[in-house]
Amino acid sequence: VAKDLGLQLPELRDGGVRVVSEGRTQYFALNGKTGHLVTAERIDREQLCRLVEQCVLRCELIVE
Repeated sequence: VAKDLGLQLPELRDGGVRVVSEGRTQYFALNGKTGHLVTAERIDREQLCRLVEQCVLRCELIVE
């Protein structure tokens, strides 16, 4: 993510970038050392999508 957006790692560590998922559970986070998008919580497809064939989990990246 850092590379794609042209950000330096200190900008990520200083809290200027956040990943926000829909709902209460935040499923994704940014690794401050690498700038990679990682899973922050276990993602259970059956719990999230149940009978839906195409399961989509959206998140937003906010850069201040």
